Amino acid sequence: MSASILILMGSDSDYSAMSATLAVLDQFSVPFDCHVASAHRSPQRVEQLVSAAEASGVKLVICAAGMAAHLAGVVAGKTILPVIGVPMESPHLAGIDSLYSTVMMPPGIPVATVGIGTPGAKNAAWLALAILALGDPTLKTKLQAWRAGLSSAVAEADARLQLKLAERPSKP
Repeated sequence: MSASILILMGSDSDYSAMSATLAVLDQFSVPFDCHVASAHRSPQRVEQLVSAAEASGVKLVICAAGMAAHLAGVVAGKTILPVIGVPMESPHLAGIDSLYSTVMMPPGIPVATVGIGTPGAKNAAWLALAILALGDPTLKTKLQAWRAGLSSAVAEADARLQLKLAERPSKP
């Protein structure tokens, strides 16, 4: 089965956060290709990977980068595929620099930007699944069932809380 998603990381240090993306995609059996490629240090490699992805039928690209974090923007400038940017935490500004670099794009070259680090990496996968589900009824059904499970988990947590509250001694 060919990949539906291309995942690019600006550095192999991004893997610790991005493994959350891979785990969600694996949970839903969505095939992906994953590579390290830098917008600044290997721009030709980025362009080759994006071109090859388009030719192979990839549906969207997820890019993770820190500090200057131009990877998602560079990719968005090279393709009309949807691009999801995951800003990585950085040692200097806790990822705020990465967030601004990823989210601030010129009109016509959008990057759907999620939160910083591992929480953003998870949401990048969920957003990718929602996009892919638009054209895949089986994936849509699986995603709807998973979301329904979230609602059930919240209801169960509330029921446990109500039991705890009922066991508290009452005050006069």
